Amino acid sequence: MQPVKRQAFVVGLTGGIGSGKSAAADIFAESGAAIVDTDRIAHALTGPGGAAMAAIRAAFGDGVLTGEGALNRAAMRALAFDSQDARKCLEGILHPMIREESERQCLAARAPYVILAVPLLIESGTYRERVQRLCVVDCPEALQVLRVMQRSGLEESQVRAIMAAQVGRAERLAAADDILDNGGTIDALREQVAGLHRRYLALAATAKGL
Repeated sequence: MQPVKRQAFVVGLTGGIGSGKSAAADIFAESGAAIVDTDRIAHALTGPGGAAMAAIRAAFGDGVLTGEGALNRAAMRALAFDSQDARKCLEGILHPMIREESERQCLAARAPYVILAVPLLIESGTYRERVQRLCVVDCPEALQVLRVMQRSGLEESQVRAIMAAQVGRAERLAAADDILDNGGTIDALREQVAGLHRRYLALAATAKGL
C-alpha cells in the first residue's frame, strides 16, 4: 500500500467496536478538523449502485444483496464470520477501494489537520505509513459490549466474536500516541478532544513550518 501523500497533518483515529470513535470524530469535526471516515466510504461503496457492488455480486452472488442492490450487511457478516476465505475475498475487494478514496479525501482536505477514522487501522499493519499520529478511543470492554448490543441488537456472543477478530485492547493502547478515555460522559470526552485539538493544531503548524 502506498502511504498517504500528506498535504495536511493526518491523525489516525481508531478504537474497538463500541468504543465511541464516531462520537469522538464528530467532536473533532465541530472543532474544525477534516474527517475522512473509512466506514462512511465503505457504506458508499456498498450502497445501491456503489462502486464495489458488481465485484461483490460476482464473488458472492445475489444472496448478499438487498432488493435495492446494496450489500445485505447481516448476510455478509454471517458469511464472513463463518468463512475466513469469504472475509479475505471481501477485504480484497473493498480495502483497495477504501484506501484509494481515503487517500483522495486526505489530499483534498483544506482543514488544519485531518482525522483519518479507521476501525482496523492498527490491524492493517501499515498505519504508521498513513498517519503522523495515532489516537485511540478507549473504554472498558464490558461497556463496548453493552453499547453494541444496545445500538445493533446483536447478542453478546456476536459482539464478542467481532471483538475477537480485532486487535486486543492492550495492543491497541500500546500503539497509541494519544488516548481518549470514553468510559464516562460525552462532556468528559469533549474536554479531552479539546485538549488534543489544541495539540494537533500546534503539531500541524510545526509540520508546515509555520
